[in-house]
Amino acid sequence: MKNKTFGVCAGLLALGLVGLGAPASHARGRLAAGGAGSGSETEATSDVSLPAIPPASSPANVGQRTDALKADLADVNTELAGKKGQEPIPSAAEVPEDQASPAPAAAPAAQAAPPAAAPMPLSSPSMTAPLSTAVPHEFSAGPFGKIDVTGILSGMLWTEGDHVPGDSPSHYDLTNGQVFVQKTTGWWQFYLEGGAYNIPAIGTTFLSTGETTKDIYGPFPVGYLKLVKGNFNVEIGELPTLIGAEYTFSFENMNIERGLLWAQEPAISRGIQLNETYKKLTLAFSWNDGFFSNRYTSLSGSLAWAFNASNTLSFVASGNAGAYARVVTNLSSPTPLLQNNSEVYNLIYTYTHGNLLVTPYYQYTTVPTNTNIFIPMGAHTNGGALLVNYNFKHGFSLAARPEYIKSSGSAAIGSANLLGYGPGTGAFSFTITPTYSKDGFFIRGDFSIVHVTSLPTTGFAFGPTGTNVNQPRGVIEAGFLF
Repeated sequence: MKNKTFGVCAGLLALGLVGLGAPASHARGRLAAGGAGSGSETEATSDVSLPAIPPASSPANVGQRTDALKADLADVNTELAGKKGQEPIPSAAEVPEDQASPAPAAAPAAQAAPPAAAPMPLSSPSMTAPLSTAVPHEFSAGPFGKIDVTGILSGMLWTEGDHVPGDSPSHYDLTNGQVFVQKTTGWWQFYLEGGAYNIPAIGTTFLSTGETTKDIYGPFPVGYLKLVKGNFNVEIGELPTLIGAEYTFSFENMNIERGLLWAQEPAISRGIQLNETYKKLTLAFSWNDGFFSNRYTSLSGSLAWAFNASNTLSFVASGNAGAYARVVTNLSSPTPLLQNNSEVYNLIYTYTHGNLLVTPYYQYTTVPTNTNIFIPMGAHTNGGALLVNYNFKHGFSLAARPEYIKSSGSAAIGSANLLGYGPGTGAFSFTITPTYSKDGFFIRGDFSIVHVTSLPTTGFAFGPTGTNVNQPRGVIEAGFLF
């Protein structure tokens, strides 16, 4: 027991001698290095363990060990700097002895609050690449909360071959002069779209913007109230259709003009729509007036499954549960007799990856025979389309749309004329659209050709006699999204 006590006292005495020499040695090192040695030790010891040093017995040995430790730290520091791709930090032994100690760093100033995040583009109106909605202008509306406002102003030049009697080969007009006002937060929201618009479509005659706005959907074509609860919401008002792969207005699509399959589909309907998203599944169901008939006998629905971020498959359908013949006073009515009493089915696949968007889709429509509403012989159509867009660098993009549609029946048995070119006819079209956009400005051109097949001798196609089966067309559209 006495020997153990004597050993402990001897050890404490030795540690005391080390303590007397080490502070002086470290003080000289820090004074010469200006504190650099301390930084090197901290950095080195974070990743590399130093070799153990045998116990000291005198201040001289402590000095030797200190020099050895500095050398080891310099080696470790060089190795770490090499791994990080940086210049090695000087150790205490490498810093000149006459270098003054740096002044302590000033206390950092209070950090400024980060700037508010810029508003993001909105999801409405719905748009397909390459154009996108502008960054919204935000306004505070008191008890209504934050209101977002965006808009578009655009015009077009139009020229075509084989125009029909009563039409002209060239036109120019406003395509869109619209403003979009919406509330996108809270349990109740709304969307309102108003202004003038044109809805150009391939294979049809030109209709001025003034007549389009007045005769089709009026100056407020879309507007609805939206009630939101989590992933479920209800929309009530004048709603965009669930049907098809193309939207209604030119700026919403990759091509300026609407296609052949679009002409068989409803575009805007009055009614109520329920939407639900559950994981990868999105469901929608609507009770509405179909082709803007003001008779609420049509039902439509959509089921979309997102396999991943790049691949989505959708099935959509609509039909009129009743039968209605609306008396129209102009050929541009949004309620055509045959289509308003039809059923429409779409199978749509969408692939997106980087700058590429590909959407092939199939369409089937059918109109039943109903002599009570002046449809003596029904008919159906089968059609398919491929929508492709690729965004290049510097604001350039290129879109293409080939499509084909064929109707059943014939003029001999009095079948319904679903395409407008005569019973039993078909049509092929190809449209290519190069686009340049920068910030809110865009300019693009449609170059299209429509070819009619199985044309009856009566002639409902193109040219002065309606017997020309081809119609080429060029359209240029330019404008601003704001």
